[in-house]
Amino acid sequence: MKVMFKSWQAPTPGSRPHDPLAARDGSLWYTGQMANVLGRVDPTTGNIKEYPLKTAHSGPHGLVEDKEGNIWYTGNTGALIGKLEPKTGALTEYKMPDPNVHDPHTLIFDHAGILWFTVQNSNRIGRLDPKSGEIKLLTPPTQGARPYGMAVNSKGVVFFDEFGTNKIGNVDPKTLEIREYPLPDPASRPRRIAITSDDIVWYTDFARGYLGRLDPTTGKVSEWQSPSGPKSEPYGISAINDVIWYSESNATPNMIVRFDPKTAKFQTWRIPGGGNIVRNTSVTPDGKFVLANSLVNTVTLVTIQK
Repeated sequence: MKVMFKSWQAPTPGSRPHDPLAARDGSLWYTGQMANVLGRVDPTTGNIKEYPLKTAHSGPHGLVEDKEGNIWYTGNTGALIGKLEPKTGALTEYKMPDPNVHDPHTLIFDHAGILWFTVQNSNRIGRLDPKSGEIKLLTPPTQGARPYGMAVNSKGVVFFDEFGTNKIGNVDPKTLEIREYPLPDPASRPRRIAITSDDIVWYTDFARGYLGRLDPTTGKVSEWQSPSGPKSEPYGISAINDVIWYSESNATPNMIVRFDPKTAKFQTWRIPGGGNIVRNTSVTPDGKFVLANSLVNTVTLVTIQK
């Protein structure tokens, strides 16, 4: 498999692009965490537009697009969820209803259009109804679980990593019941998560340098050592046509890794410019891989050439 990399520099120096988002119109978005902006890249022209946010130092972090093309983000240091309407630039903010809940992290829509989000250090799972603006906060059974990455399966069940422990969790969208799946190694620290079309859950074990596979039906876990070894710190992960793609954030330079579940074979590529550090990834509608490279202030599009 061959890939082609193309990168764009964020216009604000030191903005630290945290999460990328491939929108349905072909644009690429990023959260400028330190610059307090959302950025939009037009890959065809290379034009970049940045949208300043309403609340100062809100720490934009996670990104997701709704069916109307609005861009939602977590204000990780602003204790809020935000919505940007790109056509008008209008911003709406939804503050956390509990003063003890202060660091919204990753967010995702379920099949019914409800927005779910993790609150890492506050140890919560959030549910926001865009129609009413109502936020409900749920607490995982494990103390200090540190909910992190999120993904939704074909049945609309929301899965999330528990980065503070060796567990994967899920939430039933109807009953709001949380279930936890323990991973076999107590040292495991799953950080990001992806789900393939067969509803198998894949996770990056950041602490141990492994790629993991969880079958929620049986609870069976399988693991593979990441190619760059136990200190590679696998991080952002996506599924593209049921093949797993992820980043190794502590390899020098950072690497992207392709893992084919059918053959259990890995392939790796160095990220031009070092990567430094790919914390999350996204996938374009036509199957390209998108990276935000925090410390080198870029967004990268990876075209897969078959």
